[in-house]
Amino acid sequence: MLLKAAIVSLAVVFLYPASGAGALRAQQTAGATTAASASEASYPSNPKAIAALQQAWRLEQQHQSGTAIGAYKKANKLAGGACVVCLSGLYRAQMAQGDYKGAVRSAAAMEAVGESPLVKSVAAYDQGRALMAQGGDQPRPEQLEQARAAYREAVELDPQNVSALFNEGEVLVRMGRTDQGRKDFQLCLSTLHPGDPAWLRVKHFADDPELAVQKMAPAFEVTALNGTTFNLDAMRGKVVLIDFWATWCGPCKKDLPYLKKIAREFAGQPLVMISVSLDSDEAAWREFVQKNEMTWLQYRDVDHKLAGEFGVTAIPHYFTIDSDGVLTSESIGSGSHLEDRLRKLIARAERASQERAAATAPAAARTP
Repeated sequence: MLLKAAIVSLAVVFLYPASGAGALRAQQTAGATTAASASEASYPSNPKAIAALQQAWRLEQQHQSGTAIGAYKKANKLAGGACVVCLSGLYRAQMAQGDYKGAVRSAAAMEAVGESPLVKSVAAYDQGRALMAQGGDQPRPEQLEQARAAYREAVELDPQNVSALFNEGEVLVRMGRTDQGRKDFQLCLSTLHPGDPAWLRVKHFADDPELAVQKMAPAFEVTALNGTTFNLDAMRGKVVLIDFWATWCGPCKKDLPYLKKIAREFAGQPLVMISVSLDSDEAAWREFVQKNEMTWLQYRDVDHKLAGEFGVTAIPHYFTIDSDGVLTSESIGSGSHLEDRLRKLIARAERASQERAAATAPAAARTP
């Protein structure tokens, strides 16, 4: 089973894109599975390579990325240096460890040994991701150009690689080539349907490409405890407060009266609150929410996947997101002073709503 999981792990490069392209992961599942199948000829047959690959996969699952790097390198060497799944795992471990230069090299090696255009497209896409991660918040012009070229190559190798197309649009905007970036976003949008999870995020970028230079909150869609669907990108025009917590967390319970006060104080205003529990015991979570009258949206992050998206390692952990989906602040620990931030964001959201209404009003209605 471990080897099977390692083989399928090639798909993960499509399922965990960076930045705004995270919204596209649901659209990539089918293509990623095809990528895994297309590269089967590159799986190791050497028993020692298989054992090393299994060990590397276990280490990665245990979040021991530093040790996993060495294990994946060993597996690839034993496989003759042409093991796509070994290189894919090595890339992931290096990205998790922050070894972005190494990740660029691993992705380039995967492209070199990949046997299908689809696998090569995944590898080129990954090179772009690693180059952008290497550049941090302020990548150099040459890093932007290298990343753009990698994303463009990924699209040319596989026109269905929508994540690469989206990321290329982001890079183009950051390079000051806004009109070209908008075209990429519009092309992405044309491949999606309004019901797709990614559609709203891509629509926002197509309408306002400058969002590409902002720190956008990860796009996600979940079903809340009350059965309603919460899609972050559907909150356009509203401020969002996300609270990561758990019933067993003392500081979280200490902050509960404060959160209830915020819910009361901002009722009827363009604010949506959602508490994301890290509880493993569903019954205890449901009982706690009901007993403490937590009337706003509640969601249990069973596999901590959403917490991982937001980089949550300690709770309580709060995030405020403005009416454009931009992540404006995060704070850890009880006693976080959120009210002033929320008032400012809500006031800005209301002004923006009024301006949009005025701009779209019929000309006759605007005539004095």
